[in-house]
Amino acid sequence: MTHVGPSASAAEQSRSSSDGTGSPGGGRATVRDVVGAYVGLTKPRVIELLLLTTVPVMFYAARGVPALGLVVATVIGGALSAGSASAFNCVYDRDIDEQMRRTRRRALPRHIVTARSALVFATVLALLSTVVLALWVNWLSAGLSLLANAFYVLVYTMLLKRRTTQNIVWGGLAGCFPTLIGWTAVTGELAWTPIVLFMVVFFWTPPHTWALALRYREDYANVDVPMLPVVKPAAEVGRQIVIYSWVMVATSLLLWPVADTGIVYPLVAAVLGGVFLLEAHRMWGRAKRSDSLTEISPMRLFHSSNLYLSLLFVAVALDPLLS
Repeated sequence: MTHVGPSASAAEQSRSSSDGTGSPGGGRATVRDVVGAYVGLTKPRVIELLLLTTVPVMFYAARGVPALGLVVATVIGGALSAGSASAFNCVYDRDIDEQMRRTRRRALPRHIVTARSALVFATVLALLSTVVLALWVNWLSAGLSLLANAFYVLVYTMLLKRRTTQNIVWGGLAGCFPTLIGWTAVTGELAWTPIVLFMVVFFWTPPHTWALALRYREDYANVDVPMLPVVKPAAEVGRQIVIYSWVMVATSLLLWPVADTGIVYPLVAAVLGGVFLLEAHRMWGRAKRSDSLTEISPMRLFHSSNLYLSLLFVAVALDPLLS
């Protein structure tokens, strides 16, 4: 397995020795190219998903509409933290990103910025995030955000991703922290309500990620990353997706008695859960009949998982407003 890790290979250092502004074609990159590259390092789509599980929890914690200034500070701090973690991930994984179809258009594989510049960028974002959350939210939220960042980089990216099929199961814990951060931003303390939502995201992550990994399993196999679809047949992946999906839906319904929600949340959670389970079982059935990605259509479940989580947390936000 090729593993460059945190230091660049000699070849990469040679290719990116100018100043981080070389274009893939060998010319000079424009300012727009460079700015776009730095934005890309933060993985904006991931930030959107993480904030989606932060802000609704703030509404529920406030039992209504939280203070706008608090929401803005939490969103800015959370976005900076998530962007920092993603940038650190891009630096460490630049060797395999350059070989994978899904990731080879990222900034580092294209040599628009250097690894050193990206590392400085990631560090600055982490510091800014901690300062914003500590000064304008509270120290508990700042500490949780910093812990999530460190867990994603040190535990998932550096320890688990290239070594075990359980990489995304336990590494996915980092993506669950926004539920805790959103709650503590409003209340200043932890409680069972955000912990239940934390676990919903925890059980949601494997079906979501394994569906995507099924689509790109050849990519992961080529770079020796042991994602579950690389080492197990599609039928087994489908079976495990179904198991996690059932536990996820059951956990989502647990919020009703634990948080004493109104009727809006459990109704939405039950309907969304039923639809998601139907989709997960259908994909498993297709995987048992054929190993062809065209037949399995894993991206259908992947997109369904995004919609499921989005609407579930919208229900979290609306429940106290409509109850």
